[in-house]
Amino acid sequence: MTANPVIVLVRPQLGENIGKAARAMLNFGLTRMRLVAPRDGWPNPSAGPAAAGADIVLANAEVYETLAEAVADCAHVYATTVRKRGVTKPVLTPEEAAKEAATAVGGTAFVFGPERSGLETDDVALARSIITVPINPEFGSLNLAQAVILCAYEWSKHAPQAGLTQPPAEDPLLPPAPQEELEGLIGHITGLLEPRGYFEPYSRADVTHRTLRTMLTKPGWNHLEVRTMRGVLTTLMRKPGPREK
Repeated sequence: MTANPVIVLVRPQLGENIGKAARAMLNFGLTRMRLVAPRDGWPNPSAGPAAAGADIVLANAEVYETLAEAVADCAHVYATTVRKRGVTKPVLTPEEAAKEAATAVGGTAFVFGPERSGLETDDVALARSIITVPINPEFGSLNLAQAVILCAYEWSKHAPQAGLTQPPAEDPLLPPAPQEELEGLIGHITGLLEPRGYFEPYSRADVTHRTLRTMLTKPGWNHLEVRTMRGVLTTLMRKPGPREK
């Protein structure tokens, strides 16, 4: 089984951004963070609140002096950068890199640069491939956590060991109501409308009935919706109480 990738933050500047990156990682099952020469040292008290509960990521974060040391045990190193910076390497999208890394043999690292400047040319030179996000050319600004979450999300999609599943809907869809219940609703509505002259002129009554039936059968009501609608109609038939006058 391929090991989960390492997220490497090179010279990160703010503890808050490290915490937000940790939160993004844990959202998609990644826990291995490595920090290269963090500007304000480590641990950083500002990281915890920003991590919003991703404490396991911060607690296990490893600190290195250089990027070379941080990725020394990784056979597949991906540098995230907006441009190639003069280094000729394969350029992949996050999805392409995740597909490749999900089946790769050996450790994998996704490398992210400082918030202001991104990775330097020497940093990119250490990578096997470059990850570049197709982004609006007029506004190519991604913050650190956004960049991390893009790669983490794509990894979770393609790695079977990620173990992430789509959460079930709170209210599962119910099957359509039986025709008998639907006919009861239609009859209920028709019975209320007829005494009030809704189907006049009677020369067009058949067409009006048919249009009403088509409208009521189109939504695919389930039995709870039919019962609710009939409850509404029953309530409307009652004489107004003291508060409603």
